[in-house]
Amino acid sequence: MKAIIIDDEKRARRILSTIIKEECPEVKTILEAENLKDGVSIIKTEKPDIVFLDIEMPNHSGLQILEFFKNEPIHFQIIFTTAYGHYAIEAFKLSAVDYLLKPIDIEEIKTAVSKASNNIEENFIKEKLINLERNFEQLALNKIALEVPKGIRFVSYEDILFFEADGAYTKVYLHNGKTELICKTLKHFTEQLSNKPLFYKPHRSFLINLKYMNEITKKDGLQVIMSNNKSIPIARERKEDFMEIINRVF
Repeated sequence: MKAIIIDDEKRARRILSTIIKEECPEVKTILEAENLKDGVSIIKTEKPDIVFLDIEMPNHSGLQILEFFKNEPIHFQIIFTTAYGHYAIEAFKLSAVDYLLKPIDIEEIKTAVSKASNNIEENFIKEKLINLERNFEQLALNKIALEVPKGIRFVSYEDILFFEADGAYTKVYLHNGKTELICKTLKHFTEQLSNKPLFYKPHRSFLINLKYMNEITKKDGLQVIMSNNKSIPIARERKEDFMEIINRVF
């Protein structure tokens, strides 16, 4: 069999290639590409049996591969490689699309290659990819994407207590007690959640989920005590607007 690894990280390609060579003798040829466009060109020329496809890459996500095969048959199996967390994995499982979670596990690679080998003649890959896109879209309806160092984590709006500005970054406080540092400004999240009435910006440095307010206190000016006991200040110019929202919502 022939395989191609499409991943923008050279180290990731090297590690995966080494494991395949050592553990999957049925794969005789391993090709590589550092972006989806180049990978598709190689696929159309070399016609590999298996495509190891990273999702998060510059310019094109691995999920966009169907855009390059709109009117063409797909005669290869796809194994996505991803650092995505739990919620995204649900999308893969619901779509019956195979995936490898980074860091790559040797036994999982062997199982995935064996499964792909048995399904080479299967003609349902386009249908599975379409279902995968739909499932990711469904995730986006109820969850927000947080770009964490190891990939993207999908978090339900219900699981976010509040956002706190930290220079060019934003700290996201979660219901489970964890805090994620995201390489996005608070303005990014404020604009993204502008149509979500549960989120309110009481201060230039905070965006809170009203659901998790425990108390409003007048100590040191008006403040909100969140469910994790964190005190959030209410800016002086927003006090009137804030109290109107409280009276309306609660």
